[in-house]
Amino acid sequence: MGSNGEKLELEFDEEIPFSSSQGTNKIDSLHFEAPYIASPRSYLSTRVLRKMYQISLLRSIYIVIIKAKINVLLPFGPLAILLHYVTGKHAWVFFFSLLGITPLAERLGYATEQLAFYTGSTVGGLLNATFGNATEMIISLYALNNGMMRVVKQSLLGSILSNMLLVLGCAFFSGGIIHHQKVQVFNKATAIVNSGLLLMAVMGLLFPAVLHFTHTEVHFGKSQLALSRFSSCIMLIAYASYLFFQLKSQPNLYSSVSEDGENNSEDCEEDEAPEITQWEAIAWLAVLTIWISVLSGYLVDAIEGASDSLNMPMSFISVILLPIVGNAAEHASAIMFAMKDKLDITLGVAIGSSTQISMFVIPFCVVVGWFMGKPMDLNFQLFETATLFITVLVVAFMLQEGTSNYFKGLMLILCYLIVAASFFVHVDPSKDGD
Repeated sequence: MGSNGEKLELEFDEEIPFSSSQGTNKIDSLHFEAPYIASPRSYLSTRVLRKMYQISLLRSIYIVIIKAKINVLLPFGPLAILLHYVTGKHAWVFFFSLLGITPLAERLGYATEQLAFYTGSTVGGLLNATFGNATEMIISLYALNNGMMRVVKQSLLGSILSNMLLVLGCAFFSGGIIHHQKVQVFNKATAIVNSGLLLMAVMGLLFPAVLHFTHTEVHFGKSQLALSRFSSCIMLIAYASYLFFQLKSQPNLYSSVSEDGENNSEDCEEDEAPEITQWEAIAWLAVLTIWISVLSGYLVDAIEGASDSLNMPMSFISVILLPIVGNAAEHASAIMFAMKDKLDITLGVAIGSSTQISMFVIPFCVVVGWFMGKPMDLNFQLFETATLFITVLVVAFMLQEGTSNYFKGLMLILCYLIVAASFFVHVDPSKDGD
């Protein structure tokens, strides 16, 4: 082998003098042809990247839009807009808008869960609660801009009641049925902190209502508004402090309680992996939020007409029907996590969402109404405030043991049915804007 290599080197050295001019010509030609040789490679690489991007985009569209069975309801959104301009029948526009928003709210929750894979569990739970409440916030801002303060108050109240009774009840019930052979456990400290914040929210809503109905205001009509704005600022500060406490100060308080943590972590690695990339999740969040905001405008415009044509109380539509649609994302994810025996995430979705609405969204709407010149206050009327107070007490008692079963879930669901029936026969004493 060595002799053959030496012979090749000698032959190569001998050929150089006889073909030096040809070699230089070849080298020169190579210099001129290099850009033209490199360009097909770059062209091929851009084509490959473009093809990969198209495949990734098509895969993302398939996963988010086509794969989920609930997306069969998506065409009802454009149909509602068409009916709004063609027929003007508010009942059909309202009904189709509800159906059209339902899959969007569920897909919004899905995109948030996908983004949570890249942000961590604590920030992911916060994102889940935030974007889960995006539908309610968008509907509330549209109604607030139209001067429909009672719709804003009742829809946000209904969202709290739906999360605490219906969503949590269905999660406890389904989780208890699946895991009936064992007791499901969750972090009791987290539940107690959230219950305390909910009771603080009840305090913020109770005093303006009592002040108004006992006629003990210093300046009638103005004092409750000033108190509401002051209390809203305090509640926002309290919620910001809660976030700092949860994320920075004592994050260990919010660690999951699990008897078989190793098995759960293995299941997470095997069963749960992100289906779309981080930027795809962010893009879908933006697209879904915009589409929900468009449909919410038509939904809010059709509420009053739907109430008259269906002969259904506005309070029932605002407190029961709107939140059920808005909470579709929380409902699906809370039940799914409960069936996987991950009750800490279930509580983070259901109770965390209620805490966020009561301590952030409601005060935020009051402050936004303040800047818009709308008299939005925390006077939710005695009937609604009493309903919220009793609900918070019932749920706090259910959570104090740190365990759940299907019977607790059934009781919460039955309590929600009582609340729904109460608002069906309830006549709102005040008009919108009062």
